Amino acid sequence: MASNPSSDRTPRPSLEWSDGVVLAVDQRALPHEYRLLRLETVDQLIDAVQSLAVRGAPAIGLAGALGVAMSAFRHTDATTGTLDRSAVRADAARIAAARPTAVNLAWAVERVLGVLGDGGQAVLDEALAMLDEDIAVNRAAVNRACELVLSLTPDRPLRILTHCNTGRLATAAVGTALGVIIELSGRGLVEEVLVDETRPLLQGARLTAWELSEAGVPYRLCVDSAAASALARGLVDVVLVGADRIAVNGDVANKIGTYGLALAAARHHVPFIVVAPESTRDPALPDGSGIVVEERSAHEVTSFAGTAVAPAGAGVYNPAFDVTPAELVTAVVTEKETVRPAATRQRLGADLARFSRQFYERGWMPATSGNLSVRLPGESAHALITASGRDKGDLTAADTVLVDARTGEPAEENGLRASAETSIHAAVYRATDAGAVVHVHSPYATAVASRVGAAGGTGTLELAGHELLKALGLSDPSRTTLPVFANHAEVPRIAAELEAHLLSDTPPGGPERAPGLLITDHGVTVWGRDLAQARNRLECLESVCRHLVLTTGQGGHG
Repeated sequence: MASNPSSDRTPRPSLEWSDGVVLAVDQRALPHEYRLLRLETVDQLIDAVQSLAVRGAPAIGLAGALGVAMSAFRHTDATTGTLDRSAVRADAARIAAARPTAVNLAWAVERVLGVLGDGGQAVLDEALAMLDEDIAVNRAAVNRACELVLSLTPDRPLRILTHCNTGRLATAAVGTALGVIIELSGRGLVEEVLVDETRPLLQGARLTAWELSEAGVPYRLCVDSAAASALARGLVDVVLVGADRIAVNGDVANKIGTYGLALAAARHHVPFIVVAPESTRDPALPDGSGIVVEERSAHEVTSFAGTAVAPAGAGVYNPAFDVTPAELVTAVVTEKETVRPAATRQRLGADLARFSRQFYERGWMPATSGNLSVRLPGESAHALITASGRDKGDLTAADTVLVDARTGEPAEENGLRASAETSIHAAVYRATDAGAVVHVHSPYATAVASRVGAAGGTGTLELAGHELLKALGLSDPSRTTLPVFANHAEVPRIAAELEAHLLSDTPPGGPERAPGLLITDHGVTVWGRDLAQARNRLECLESVCRHLVLTTGQGGHG
């Protein structure tokens, strides 16, 4: 694990204006050499952006603004002071087109062009103001994101995964996602950072590792293809990334490989947080399907450090970015707000309503009985659950309540009450890695629960030799046990007994427990990684219970 002490040298800003030229850190030279480029012409600036000497969405936007200022001075007649606006606008168009995916570049160029009529000095003043604003914007976003991270993660030093480079090199200073990591580390709240290499140009290995070393933050490099494994093994508490463009619906364009990280984070209920300035939002882009993804040279993939690593003439697919759907993003944090994409909430609410109606039509959720919940993708802290008192046959996406998945307490005020059985769902979420919980009153499972629990209200249903047990995800599908809990009037009491059961050790030699439970005279509760899997497991248990009722007339309890 690398944990170099912080450098005593105060880092310079990544971009500066000095006597008519732009000074920029040459990011191609890091980590072996820290050198500054003197960009004296618009062509040099465009080349620096396209060659990734200057990179990072905020940074290239700022470079573009300074480039327009440079052009304005170059196209001002020294004798008459006349500004050739058409020539400046032509340069501005070339600058804005240097890299098409990051919206910040076009945004910054358009902003400084807005004062072009006031002369070159006005353009420069605007560009320099944007440098100062970027620092303030980053600090505000970092502070806001830190609070969100701490609300979604365990109360201990964190293990963080990040991708590409989102630090001061990618901005004027401070950084976005990497700025959050460095701030949390300064508070003593970072155990370790896993830094994706970020192939093919290794921005993570070269740049993020360098920045973390300078800041004294402990880190390890992570092979890009190992990131999903790290998430699966529980080595990551939160994923923090930046963005190059954010659509209105919350779809996010970022460095290639981000989408795969988001999928893995959602699968393993790890918060996936995007930190970016408001300037990264594209109000003219409804969704990510309209994002132009830059494809870069094959040479970046077929060679490494000047040495060919692929057969001559090998075809290459080398997109610089990918687009992560909003439903996989836990939150987008900017300097102004924290946004949970509405698409995620709407989709999950619609899923809950659809599944509820299906169970209602089968007679498993009559009237207002029964309840379903699902964890928000990419995090474990919140879940969406069907509201209390709503007829399941008429349920809509709006008839759901956001709750703290760990406590069952409401996480929002929308005039609705969560289901009375929310505490049972929370107990399952605390004790397992379930992504969804389903509670219904299916007839055969309810009948078996009543028979098994008839004596004292509790019992254990032993199941063996049923082909359908294979669908429960058991390591040994030949047999399992299903607990039956008493139907206490105080639902939290049922939840407490369930959690104690789930956290207790399986008896030596005993069968693996089924992902479900029965409640005497009150139906069946089943869970899975998502609603579809929970439903499938429920149907299997209902079929097994049907077999028991029809062939034995009893629950076969032990």
